[in-house]
Amino acid sequence: MHKFATTMSLVAALGLAACGGDQKTPEEPEGPMENAGEKVDEAAEETGEAAEDAADEADEAVEDAADKTEDAADEVEEETDDGDAE
Repeated sequence: MHKFATTMSLVAALGLAACGGDQKTPEEPEGPMENAGEKVDEAAEETGEAAEDAADEADEAVEDAADKTEDAADEVEEETDDGDAE
């Protein structure tokens, strides 16, 4: 999942870099292709951020599951140890 987030971040960065600096005069209006390009750049950036958020949430879920598994294993071990003492 992290590869996807990295890839999307790279796509967004390359998209922004490809646009280069603003070489127009301030009074020159933006054309429809430039507006479309900006929307694509914004969508790619938002997708990358969403993918990164999802990867972070998945990491947290895996850590929580590992903690619960470890706790359950500890409980079983304690119960087994208690049974041996009798």
